[in-house]
Amino acid sequence: MRREIYNEDHEAFRETIRAFIESEIVPVYDEWLEQGIVPRDFYLKVGELGVFGIEIPEEFGGAGIDSYKFEAVVTEEMARAGVTLGGSAAHIPLCLHYILKHANEEQKGRWLPGMATGEMMFAIAMTEPGTGSDLAGMRTTAKLSEDGSHYVLNGSKTFITGGVNADRVIVCARTSAPSETDRRFGISLLVVDTKSEGYEVGRKLDKLGLRTSDTAELSFTDVKVPVEDLLGEENKGFYYLGQHLPRERLSIAISAYAQGAAAVQFAKAYTQDRQVFGQPVAAFQNTKFELAACKAKVDAMQAVADRALEAYDNHELSGADAASAKLFCTEAAADVIDRCLQLHGGYGYMNEYPIARLYADNRVNRIYGGTSEVMRSIIAKDMGL
Repeated sequence: MRREIYNEDHEAFRETIRAFIESEIVPVYDEWLEQGIVPRDFYLKVGELGVFGIEIPEEFGGAGIDSYKFEAVVTEEMARAGVTLGGSAAHIPLCLHYILKHANEEQKGRWLPGMATGEMMFAIAMTEPGTGSDLAGMRTTAKLSEDGSHYVLNGSKTFITGGVNADRVIVCARTSAPSETDRRFGISLLVVDTKSEGYEVGRKLDKLGLRTSDTAELSFTDVKVPVEDLLGEENKGFYYLGQHLPRERLSIAISAYAQGAAAVQFAKAYTQDRQVFGQPVAAFQNTKFELAACKAKVDAMQAVADRALEAYDNHELSGADAASAKLFCTEAAADVIDRCLQLHGGYGYMNEYPIARLYADNRVNRIYGGTSEVMRSIIAKDMGL
């Protein structure tokens, strides 16, 4: 199906990314899987290629392109090759626009050049043990010192993508008690230096999938955060989070679509090569029908993801529309990948085959960025229900 969202620049970029993945990631990917992390220095190569700087303004070392489409190309090519790029999934897709939109000029000058080069990797810490999607229930606190020079940060976070390799983490913390009418009031965003005294990286979590992603627990014990590192206005953090959740959910929808498309290609190649009862598995009617049904679902996911991507670039993607795109693409991709694994038979259960890793990697799409149940609630509320 012909796509209209990409132009010649995007396709030229796609060729560059594809070649980079084949030469720099595929040969070492098994090592990354075994280690459970992408080597920190590798992100400097990604920065040198210009991938991190596409949306960063030129005055801070980037290309200044106001579009998520190049990031979408990277996501598609990663899925096509059956690889992931670890904790960098938070660096630009999640964190960048918090800095672009809410940082002052002095802060941008300190942080954006390093973001572009990969010398300063970012993560964002929202979720806490026991709170899950209930961000308003967070207990991490940041109290202003008596002289007003810094905040004293205490608390813990979990499921933090990129938490091991991060140099700076956008930490959501309570700077004031919730109001009687709004329990979301009182949350602020602090850009915390991970080298600060009292800042600790706990366990690197042992996950079902996304094995190269350094997902970690973080703890803060009387961490001093200069007031100059407050992002935006005090007590407006929850509002800021709401502003940027559509981008996060768009990124997950695109990833799910890309994984579904990759699964079909993996299954097609495998069934054409695998011989059973004297003929390729692809020759059986059931195989043809299963792949055809999966291809139809991938086409539908592509249409939904592309529409959401175009809306985002036009600054028109609403929270409900992002939730709808995430819900549909993640649920559809799960079905497609499961059916494509089934076509591999027993080999589909072996981690040496990309379909097995894809099956595990995909599962979290229906959980992080807001569960499918939360997405349904958002959509229903938008419907007036």
